[in-house]
Formats: sequence, structure tokens, C-alpha cells
Amino acid sequence: MTKRPDYQQQFIDIIETHNSLINKVCFLYAADDDHFKDLYQEVVINLWQGLKHFQGRSKISTWIYRTSINTCISCHRRTARHSKGRHSLDSIINLPADDVDTPSQLREMYNMIAALNDVDKSLILMWLDELSYEEISAISGLSRNNVASRLRRIKLKLVRRANS
Repeated sequence: MTKRPDYQQQFIDIIETHNSLINKVCFLYAADDDHFKDLYQEVVINLWQGLKHFQGRSKISTWIYRTSINTCISCHRRTARHSKGRHSLDSIINLPADDVDTPSQLREMYNMIAALNDVDKSLILMWLDELSYEEISAISGLSRNNVASRLRRIKLKLVRRANS
């Protein structure tokens, strides 16, 4: 008789396997280290609660992306209602997924991405993670053509900001 994997262990394995993905999403929406930790905790809670409903129709990473992005956007909107402005990401020295210092150009790129609106931020993050337009479409709910045109505009916007 084959023993079914323990639900808690399955969840721990999923979090460990996809930790860097969760970290990247939370990092882009975090105002500082404490906010990052809060977002990460919210994402993990939502993943825990949603795992029993995950039916495997998409890749687990697609589901984790969607849950992470939706959680961070919801928290951002909730926080924005109670505060007047966005905080700077300058206080974050390291990418949470790494223990080594982030090169200044990479940090600058993340800061420029963090300044984008919530949807554009999530689209460029998925593109940087080399997801196909189809995968980004499935996660975001946008059509493939809409994803392609929005990504083109986002890249142009980032290039203009980098050159200014």
C-alpha cells in the first residue's frame, strides 16, 4: 500500500521549491524589509489556504505566480487606502532570494520596475522570469496580444527611464 504524502509536507516542499519566485514577487511590492516579511507571510497563508483547491489544470508555478501577485496587489491596495504615498525600496540592500549583495545596476532596475503600476510590474516580472506570452496570459488573465503589446510599452518605458 502506497502512503499518500502528508499535506503539510507537500506544502513545505512547494514553498521550498518555489521560494525564490515568491521572494521576487514580494520584493517588487515591498516598501521595506518589514513590509516584505508581511507580504511573504500573506502569500504563504493564501497558498496554504488555496492548495486544497488547486486542481492541477495549470503548472504549480503558474498558480503560485497568480496567487503571489494577486496577494501583493491586494495588500498594496489595502495599504494605499491608509497611507498617502509609496515608500522607497532604497532601504532594501539585498534581494531576499540571495545572501549576496545585489549589483547596483540590478538594484536600480528593480527600483524602476517597482515604480510601475501593479499590472505592469507583474507582467515584466514574469517576462524577466522567461515565461512565455501564453503563460503570462494564463496568469494575468489578459489576452496573449494584450500581453505582447503591454510588454513592449513597458520595456520602452524602462529604457527611457534608464537613459534619463
